[in-house]
Amino acid sequence: MTSPIVVPEQRRQVAAAAPADSSILAVISRVASDPSCDMDKFERLMVMHERMQARDAETQFNAAMAAMQSDIPSIAERGAIVVNGQKRSDYATFEDINDVIKPIMQTHGFAITFKVENTPGGMSVTGILMHRAGHRESTSMLLPLDTSGSKNAVQAVGSSVSYGKRYVMSALLNLTTRGEDDDGHAAVPTANVTTIQAAGINALLERCTEKTRDWFIGEYGSAEVVPKGAHDRLVAQLNKAIKASEAANADSH
Repeated sequence: MTSPIVVPEQRRQVAAAAPADSSILAVISRVASDPSCDMDKFERLMVMHERMQARDAETQFNAAMAAMQSDIPSIAERGAIVVNGQKRSDYATFEDINDVIKPIMQTHGFAITFKVENTPGGMSVTGILMHRAGHRESTSMLLPLDTSGSKNAVQAVGSSVSYGKRYVMSALLNLTTRGEDDDGHAAVPTANVTTIQAAGINALLERCTEKTRDWFIGEYGSAEVVPKGAHDRLVAQLNKAIKASEAANADSH
């Protein structure tokens, strides 16, 4: 009796799915290279491609914003509104907010800029929060000129601009503030090393081992954001690490 011949089932060739954006670009490229290209079709493809890019950028923006929120502390209220010699209320100054928030924003790929425009009887301050993926969000605030106290015209404009920047930044980033005497829960800007000191730290890092440089990046990120109070201790640590590395190299020879 002849045994039946069993033909193995052919394996299915499963191709890895190409990113949608790349597929659209490939189609656009083929259409553009066709002499009989339908311009209406080409324009629709371009619109689709731009829409997909915008959606991807917005998705990255939202993910980065969600991650950044957990890193943003409450800002210390170190400014005071004084009327007739009496303090009425405390607030976080724009400078303090910027000093605390800027390095956090840079870590997550964000930057913020402002647009100031004159309006009848005052001004408009617009804050624009941008992400490296390309998406941006904005919010605006209409303000009268701050003529309180004995401010001149220039001071009135400056005060209103600072006020507007403070509030649109708080709105875009969902910032909270606390009194400075709240048992240390509010963040106070930390003075960083000078440009010259940062250059000195970088010079030392170039002489360090990769292990030491990795430790430094994990601890501080970059030389420019090393707290001023940690400078001397850090320099001593790096010099000690350099000497240990040089001694180990000498022993190995």
